[in-house]
Amino acid sequence: MDRGKTEVRLAKEGGASAATVLGSAPLETINAFLEECKKLELDSMIDMMNIEYPLSILRELKQLPDVVILHRGVDEEDYNPEKELPFYEIQRIKSQYDIMVAVAGGDTIQEVQRAIFNDVDIVVVWRNFYKSSKETAKLAREFLKEIR
Repeated sequence: MDRGKTEVRLAKEGGASAATVLGSAPLETINAFLEECKKLELDSMIDMMNIEYPLSILRELKQLPDVVILHRGVDEEDYNPEKELPFYEIQRIKSQYDIMVAVAGGDTIQEVQRAIFNDVDIVVVWRNFYKSSKETAKLAREFLKEIR
């Protein structure tokens, strides 16, 4: 969110192969972040949580990230269950840029299917895997079956 170059250097020193910047950060921070990721050979990702029009941010950048993350937060899902993941943004972004798109915040099989149907490149699942249960292995098999 701030100090883009410093955060990327810290990630690299910590052994990371990728780093993420928030799409709501100042454009100067995002541009510095992207420049430093390229310089240090880290994959760059922009998390578009709470960004209504991700394309408006992408159009302002000096260079593109490797991945754009369309993200619905856990609190949004808990307190506003009607809020859907912005699946429609996947094709809007891909039709304008040769870029990978990820979806985060959709933890159901149905949301994974919708993301894949809409040509997403990466599906981030968390909540159902985070909970320790006897069903985790079965859940993982179900998700893998859907993405193959």
